[in-house]
This record gives sequence, C-alpha cells and structure tokens, in this order.
Amino acid sequence: MNVFGIGLPEMALILVIALLVFGPKKLPEVGRSLGKAIKGFQDASKDFENEFQREAEQIKQSVQANSLPQASDTATSEPTTADSNNHTATSSGQG
Repeated sequence: MNVFGIGLPEMALILVIALLVFGPKKLPEVGRSLGKAIKGFQDASKDFENEFQREAEQIKQSVQANSLPQASDTATSEPTTADSNNHTATSSGQG
C-alpha cells in the first residue's frame, strides 16, 4: 500500500501520533474533517479542469470561425485577379 509516497509503516506511525495528540474521541472527527477537506480540494480541481477545457474549446472555435472567412475571401479574390489579368492581356493585344 503506497498512498502519496507513504508506505504502511509510515502510515501506522502517523496514526499512532494522531491518536496520542487528539485522543480516541476526537480522532474520528479529525478524520471526517480531513476527508471533507480532501473531497473539497478534488471537487475544486475538477471544476478548474472543466473550466479550462471549456475555455480551450471556445478559443479553438473562435480561431476556426476567424479562419473560415479569410479562406472564402481568398477564394473569391483569385478569379477576380485572373479576370483582370485576362482583360489586361486582351486589351494589350488589341492596342
């Protein structure tokens, strides 16, 4: 058993010291409080991760939305450039 890098002998020593410091009546309360604190930390960590993923997805969608109009503008301007080159070449040939 290896929790947070602490083996079984170290865990037993911590429990014995906690029992001596807090006493047998207070130890369950301390354990519950510690468990609630760890659970709250895990919930906050999950919330932070979910918020980070949402923000990353919004940025990704924003970048994709901004790149799409630029691609259509480029496609629209290419035939115009080709038409103007053809007209110029035709005008030069006639004149």
